[in-house]
Parts: sequence; structure tokens; C-alpha cells
Amino acid sequence: MLSACAQQGTENSPLVDTKMSVGAVQYPQYLPQLEGKRVGLVVNQTSQVDGIHIVDLLRDKGVNVTKIFAPEHGFRGDHDAGAHVKSTVDAKTGIDVVSIYGSNKKPDAAVLSELDVIIFDIQDVGVRFYTYISSMHYMMEAAAQNNLEFIVLDRPNPNIAYVDGPVLDLKFQSFVGMHEIPVLHGMTVGELAKMIKGEGWIDQAQALNLTVVPVANYSRDMAYSLPVKPSPNLPNDQSIALYPSLCFFEATPITIGRGTDFPFQVVGYSPTPLGEFSFTPRAIKGASMNPKFKGVAVQGLDLRESAIKGLDLSLFISAYKTLTEQQQTFFERAGFMDKLAGTDKLRLAIEAGQTEQQIKQSWQQELARFKQQRAPYLLYQ
Repeated sequence: MLSACAQQGTENSPLVDTKMSVGAVQYPQYLPQLEGKRVGLVVNQTSQVDGIHIVDLLRDKGVNVTKIFAPEHGFRGDHDAGAHVKSTVDAKTGIDVVSIYGSNKKPDAAVLSELDVIIFDIQDVGVRFYTYISSMHYMMEAAAQNNLEFIVLDRPNPNIAYVDGPVLDLKFQSFVGMHEIPVLHGMTVGELAKMIKGEGWIDQAQALNLTVVPVANYSRDMAYSLPVKPSPNLPNDQSIALYPSLCFFEATPITIGRGTDFPFQVVGYSPTPLGEFSFTPRAIKGASMNPKFKGVAVQGLDLRESAIKGLDLSLFISAYKTLTEQQQTFFERAGFMDKLAGTDKLRLAIEAGQTEQQIKQSWQQELARFKQQRAPYLLYQ
């Protein structure tokens, strides 16, 4: 649903349209900038308005769309996490699709010379290690370096209510963590784009001609249910709510349900049980062909009805204790854990036996600084 609230009015005032609508449909704010220009789109399967893709909407309005840039999971959102995305031609529109995930995170000058404007319209989930904002970073930089306009058509953040986790230490910068922001930053992609430019986090930042088209009638206390799943393994609202807390398990031997019908809604392990719920991961084309424990029954927890929100470390710390008490390795990918966390302090604190309360308290000072730093870039109350 794109509507978040109904129309409101009183006897003495006219009816006011308070229907929330994404930046893509705020046509008067950006269509004039596209007249007579060659336009590239950074889009995927979420770039829709009431089931119609932004590519089709803009072409129907006479916009000259000449390139599509495909991030992680591909233009149609049907690639596994981490799977190589190839450049191709879109069968439906005949438009060149240029991969910006894998070895080519930023298109070369020859491709960009065929453009005047780049539009970014992708649904994010508000978590630093979700890579769409890293792709936006590189495309903003490419636009600045090649004198192209950059337009962000903003969309709501389903985790906008939360600002939590360690702020990234640049020593641990990677594609799953580009910016000095916390794991949960509480910003939309439009607000982040303004911050990336304003803080000079890209090369030639001040030269970038940036336009952000806000979501109409949106506020930070407004819940938002995504109409299209943002990636193959985030199929529903519950998985999106649990994603910040469960993604750290990706650096451990524990499965979070890839290869099931409920990814990011369970945790499981074998031979040591983490709970009484049993499930067996399998290969699922377009979502996870080689999940952990493929074909092996594991036992753990069913979190599909869990009330966990924001960043919860209790399950993670509990699983660490369970495995280490059995002399089993927990941080089998310690380097990846530190990239996800944006620091090695979280891993070291867990290994040192600190409680969740102690760990979270250690973040508060840098979170307060971040909130002050981001304040000038916020678009919504």
C-alpha cells in the first residue's frame, strides 16, 4: 500500500489529502529536469508505484531512459545475495542494463558520457549493511565526477524509528559499510544522499548537482509496510524488522533461514540445538541455491511471531554462549563480522562476556554525536 493515512477535514475546512505517496509520483518536482535529457535509472523490482515500474511510468511520460543500472540482486530482484550481476539488455524495454554490483560498482566514463541525469529510486530498509545505499554512494560519486545531475526519488524507511548500533569506524569500511553511520541510522535514502554530499563522503561532493524528491505526507512515526519485497530473502515485514538483529549470524555457522520459506525469521544449528523448532534448508532458485545446512535438519527458534524490533543482541549473545560452551567456533568469519558491525569492538565485547546492556551503553556517546550530525539533513518530522 502506498497510502498510509486517509483524507482528513472538518466542517469549517476543506478536505486535505494526507495520503502518503512516494517521491516517484511527485512529477512536478522532477519531470521538468528531465526534458530533452538522456536519463539513467538506478532501480530494481521495488521501483514501482501501484504495481507499475518507474521505467514504464517515465517512458509513458516521454522521458528518454537510455540506461538501467542494476544493484545487488539485479534489476528484477531475482539474484541470490552476493551473486554476480551481469550487464545485459532488458528483454521488455530493450534498454541496456549495466551491472553496478560485483567488480564494477561504478560505471565507466564511456557509459556515463551517454547520460545527462541519473535517478535513484530503490526501496531501502534502513540498515547500514544493506548494500543499496553503497550503490547509491558510488553512483553519486560517478555523477559528481562526470558532471551529471543526480535525483533521488525518496521512499519511506520501515526501520526509521530506530537509531542504534556502533557507528562505523573507517578502518572497517567495505561495501557492507561505507559511511560513518550506525547500523540503524533512522534515515531515508533521500536524507542519506543529502548527508553523503553535505559531509563530503564522496569525491567532488560539492560539485554534485543533487535533487531529492521527498515522500509526500510522511513522518518519522509512520509505520510503513513494503508493497514489494526489497530482496529475495526479505519477503515480509517481519523479516525486515528482524534483519538488523539477525544479519550478524551470517558471520557465524548458524543459519537464519536462507533456503526456507521464512528467511530472516528463524535461527538454527546442528548438532547443538538452539531451540525446539526444526527446519531443513533447501536450494531455492533466485533466493539461495547453497544455504547453510542444505538438506540437513537443524533445531532452533521460530521468530515469525516475535516482537523483536530495532537492534536486539540477546539471541546473538545467547547463541555465542551455547556454541562456545560446546567448544565450537562461533565467529568463524571474524573479519566479516567486523565489517557488518563496522568495528571489532562488538565482537571483542561479546568474547569478553559483556552483557547486551553494557555493549549498548558503550554506543550512546557516538550515537548522540551522530544524531546531531544528521539533523541538518532530515526531511521529515
